[in-house]
Amino acid sequence: MPSTLVHLAVGGLVAAGLLGAAFDKRALALCLAAAALPDVDTFIGLWVPGGHRAVLHTLLLPAVLGAALVVDERRNQRLRERYGARGVVVAGAALGALTFGGIGPDLFTNGVNAFYPLHDQFYKLSGEALLSNQRGFVQTFVELSQGGSGGGGGGGGTSAAVGSTEEVHYRTGVDVERGSDPKNVERTFPLVMSGTELLLVLTSAVVVGSRLLRER
Repeated sequence: MPSTLVHLAVGGLVAAGLLGAAFDKRALALCLAAAALPDVDTFIGLWVPGGHRAVLHTLLLPAVLGAALVVDERRNQRLRERYGARGVVVAGAALGALTFGGIGPDLFTNGVNAFYPLHDQFYKLSGEALLSNQRGFVQTFVELSQGGSGGGGGGGGTSAAVGSTEEVHYRTGVDVERGSDPKNVERTFPLVMSGTELLLVLTSAVVVGSRLLRER
C-alpha cells in the first residue's frame, strides 16, 4: 500500500503545481499536512473496526470541503477577507493535495471506502487500460458490463467493490490485524514498495526542492 511518504510526495507535487506565486514554506506545509491527513484514520481504526481507509479516506470529505470553499467564495468571502486572494489559492491547493495526494494513491492501489458513511463499501481502481488491434479498448479498472468483461473489447474487468468495514481490514504497522494484535507480531512501516513509488518520491523531492530554493 502507498506509504505516508508517497502521499507526501504527491501532495508536494500538487502544491508545486497549484500554488503558483503563493508557494512558500507555510503554504507547502499546509498542503503536505492535508496530504497526510487521511492516514490519521490508521489510529481511528484501533477504536472503530474498519475505520482505517474509511473515516478520513471518504471522497465525501473533499467534496464537502470543496463545496464549502465555493459557497464561501461566492457568498461571504470570509476566507478572502481574512487571508486575501492568497488564502483562497492556498486553500484550493490544500484541497487538491488532500484529494490527489491523501486519498488518490490509496483509491488506485488497495482501495478506500469512497462514500463512507453514506455507503459502506470499499472500492479500488487498480488495473490496466490498453488498445488492442483485436479486442479494441480494454480496461480492468471497473467492471462495466455483465459477465465480468472489461469495457470496449470485453477483456476481463473485475468489480471495483471489495467489501464493507465489517469485511475489510488494511494491515498497518500500527494495527496489524482486526482486533487485538498477537504478541510479538512483526510491525512493518513501508516507505516505498515499488520502483514507480521510488521514482515518484525522487521526482517530488527534486521539484519541490527546486521551488523552495527558488523562493529563498
